[in-house]
Amino acid sequence: MCLGIPGRIVEITDAAGCLAKVDVSGVQRTISVRLLADDMPGPDEWVLVHVGFAMAKIDETEAMLTLAAVQQLGEAYTDELEAFRGSTA
Repeated sequence: MCLGIPGRIVEITDAAGCLAKVDVSGVQRTISVRLLADDMPGPDEWVLVHVGFAMAKIDETEAMLTLAAVQQLGEAYTDELEAFRGSTA
């Protein structure tokens, strides 16, 4: 199962290349924010991350609610977080 997991933008690492460092449950990785180029997220904004891409901007309340919901999925959530942790930074 592949999930969209909330992540907080830490910094825009390459504005021209649409890359940002995101923190997902304490794991930081560089992801593409190209799909959000029309409404580019900035530091401390929340996005829904799926397979290395920010799919949507979300507010902090929605991020916390979504995170709580996906954590209740148990193994599917931990598998997704392990895959994110194991990806290249």
